[in-house]
Amino acid sequence: MTAMTTSYDIIIIGGGPGGYVAAIRAAQLGMKVACVEKEKVLGGTCLRVGCIPSKALLHASEKFHEAGHDLAALGVKVVGIKLDLPGMMKHKTDVVNDNTKGIEFLFKKNKVDWLKGEGSIPAAGQVKVGDQTYAAKHIIIATGSSVTPLPGIEIDEKQIVSSTGALSLEKVPENLVVIGAGVIGLELGSVWARLGANVQVIEYLDRILPGMDGEVAKSMQKILEKQGLQFKLSSKVTAAKTSSGGVSLTVEPAAGGKAETVKADVVLVAVGRRANTDGLGLDKIGVAMDARGRVETDGHYKTNVAGIYAVGDVIAGLMLAHKAEEDGVVCVEHIAGQKSHVDYNLVPGVVYTAPEVAAIGQTEEQLKEAGVKYKVGKFNYTANGRARAMNATTGFVKILADAATDRVLGAHIIGASAGEMIHEIATHMEYGGSAEDIARTCHAHPTLSEVVKEAALAVDGRALHS
Repeated sequence: MTAMTTSYDIIIIGGGPGGYVAAIRAAQLGMKVACVEKEKVLGGTCLRVGCIPSKALLHASEKFHEAGHDLAALGVKVVGIKLDLPGMMKHKTDVVNDNTKGIEFLFKKNKVDWLKGEGSIPAAGQVKVGDQTYAAKHIIIATGSSVTPLPGIEIDEKQIVSSTGALSLEKVPENLVVIGAGVIGLELGSVWARLGANVQVIEYLDRILPGMDGEVAKSMQKILEKQGLQFKLSSKVTAAKTSSGGVSLTVEPAAGGKAETVKADVVLVAVGRRANTDGLGLDKIGVAMDARGRVETDGHYKTNVAGIYAVGDVIAGLMLAHKAEEDGVVCVEHIAGQKSHVDYNLVPGVVYTAPEVAAIGQTEEQLKEAGVKYKVGKFNYTANGRARAMNATTGFVKILADAATDRVLGAHIIGASAGEMIHEIATHMEYGGSAEDIARTCHAHPTLSEVVKEAALAVDGRALHS
C-alpha cells in the first residue's frame, strides 16, 4: 500500500448534492475537508445530467410551446416560430457549466480539497484515490445513484436512451416511447412532446406517478393526455430490437396475456434508479448493505463500521437532491457534536411538468390505510384572480388536516408554480401548524398563493371564493 500523504477530519466520496453540501458545511464548522469526485466537474448527476439540465430544457420547451399555442390568447401574436434545437441545447449546457463552476468556486472559498479520481475505502480511516491513500477521522459515502437497467433492454444512448441520452438528442424524434410513468419519464416525455414528438408512456402499474396522491395522479394523467401524451398502463416491456428503422418493443399486459409490438424512433428507459455502491470496497471492510444494495445506517447516518457514514441516494429514503443535501448537512453537524435532524415526512416532492405537481406529507391513501380521521380542503386555480390573469387556471391545491386537531398532515398541488407554493405549507408543517394557521395568514392579492389560503379555509368549509 502507498504511504498516506495527507490526513483530513472528513473525506467525502462523491461530489453531488449530498457530498458537496456536506463538504461545505463541514468546512464552515472548522474541519479539514476533502471531497472525492471522479468526473471532470463537480455537482454529481443532479447538476451534470439530471435536475439542472432537465429544468433548463423544460423551461425552454415551455416557452417554445407558449409562443406557438398560448401567447395569442394574451394578445401576443408570434409569427414564424422555429425551433433551434442546437441553441436550446447550448442554453442547457451553459446552465450546467455555470452551476458546476460555481461549486468549484465554493470549494476554493471554503478551502475544501477536491481529490480528483475514483475513491475506495481499503480500511476504516483510509480513502484511496488513484495511487494515493489518505487518512480521515470520518468518511462519508455520498456516491449517489444511477439508472436502473431493464432486463432485455440494452441502453445505447442513441436509440434506446436513459435520462442522460434524452437530455442530448440531436433531433426531435417523430415517435418517442417512454418506459416508466414516474417523475423522470413524465418530465422528459413532456419536453419532447412540446417540441413535436408523438409520445407514448408505458407503465407497469395501473397508474402514473406511483406514490403520489391518487386524485393528483388521475388528474395529471388527464392533463397530460390533453397535451398529447398517450398512456399504456398495466403493461410491461419484455424485449427491444433496434434497427436502422428504429426500435421495436415487445409489450405484454402486466398480468399476463398476448404480447404486441410497439415501434418508436427513440425509447427512453425511466424505471427508477439504484444506489452507486460498487467499487467502494464496502464488502471487504464489512459495511452492512440491505437487499437493494443500499448502505445501512442508523438515525445519525452511521454505518456498522466506526467512522464511516453514508448519505443521500446510497441509503434508504427518497432519491432526491434536496433530501441528500439535508442528509449531508445533518451528518456533519452530528459529527461536530450538534443535535440536528431531518423530518423525512416533510421532504417536498415536485414534478416539473406544465403544470407542475408538488406534494408534502401524507396522501389520502396513506391516511386511510393508517386509520387516521382527516378533513380535506380543496380549491381550484380557476377561481383565483391571478391565475385567470395569467391564463393558468388548470389545477388545484388540496390540504389534508387532522379531523380532531386541524394539524396539517399533507398537501398536494397541481398548477402553475406548485413547486414554489408547496414551501409555505412545508413551513407550517415543520412547526406542527394547523390549516387555521394558514387560513389566518394574510396573503397578498392577487397572487397564486391565495389558492393555498383558500384551500386552508376550505378545510373548515369556509372558502371565500367558491
